[in-house]
Amino acid sequence: MEQANQTQTTVKEFFIVNFPGLDFQYYKLMGAIFFLIYMTTVVGNSLLVALFFIERRLQKPMYIIMLSLALSDIGFCTVALPKAIGRYWLDDGAIPFHVCFFQYFLIHYFGTLNSLILLAMSLDRYLAICFPLRYPTLMTNRTMGALTGFSWVSAAVSPGISVGMTARMPFCGPNRIIHCYCDSVSTTSLVCADTRQVFSVSVALAMFVLLVPLILILLSYISIIVAVLKIADAQGRYKAFSTCATQVCIISIYYLPRFGVYLSSLVSFVKISPDLRISLTLFYSLFPPLINPLIYCYRTKEIKDILYKWFCQRNVVSQTRIVTTVSK
Repeated sequence: MEQANQTQTTVKEFFIVNFPGLDFQYYKLMGAIFFLIYMTTVVGNSLLVALFFIERRLQKPMYIIMLSLALSDIGFCTVALPKAIGRYWLDDGAIPFHVCFFQYFLIHYFGTLNSLILLAMSLDRYLAICFPLRYPTLMTNRTMGALTGFSWVSAAVSPGISVGMTARMPFCGPNRIIHCYCDSVSTTSLVCADTRQVFSVSVALAMFVLLVPLILILLSYISIIVAVLKIADAQGRYKAFSTCATQVCIISIYYLPRFGVYLSSLVSFVKISPDLRISLTLFYSLFPPLINPLIYCYRTKEIKDILYKWFCQRNVVSQTRIVTTVSK
């Protein structure tokens, strides 16, 4: 059967359509929007990565998990956006068969990885708020390093199974990817065979890697809220709630639209247009990486102090050079 499937595959490349309902006159604008999102995401997260390696005081558990999140966000945007930008700016939507499946794997890999990282982050906040005295011994750099390392390795299991099953199916004609990149739904829909088993396995794996972390994240934040309500200091309660509220907001953006998109592919009476499906997918995929550095990192006092110190030192050096030049 596998040999038959392989001989039936005649597609050598796919074509990335992006938004099928977008008029040609808006192609350059959409490409510019994608380019701006990509550059902002990469620059913002790369600055965080640089800060982590330069400043030794940031090398502790909380920033280790933020480093992993920043690297994951850079990876996802680098995999997803350049081809979409090329489609609109250069009218180049062609992507080779095996490159498409490699992109498919990486798209779902980074999606799974982000889910696991958000779980690790909620665990870190749970220990920090619910067990503040034991936190330094419970969550060390080694513990967080092992936790994030496990996330980076285990995130490959689910997309690996999904890609392995789909790539063995026959592709014998249709090759238009109605999306900005190759993913499970858009690629499986082009198979020239019964895809119920592949589709069921892919959706089951996706639900598992989303639902299990989400349930654990919700339980951790419920425990955090209960612990915060017991804090007598009003200022301490406000600070804890403020931190948790921003994180819960990002988690909601990441999970809720994703479930809506998966639901539309599972339930026959829930139908959304391709343009809306792509818009929702891009929203929950690109918006969190864009603002994660602001939400999780640049609001912290330590990073604010570091950036302020760098800014002041640069001003002092600039003023010194100006004075030296004038005196000469």
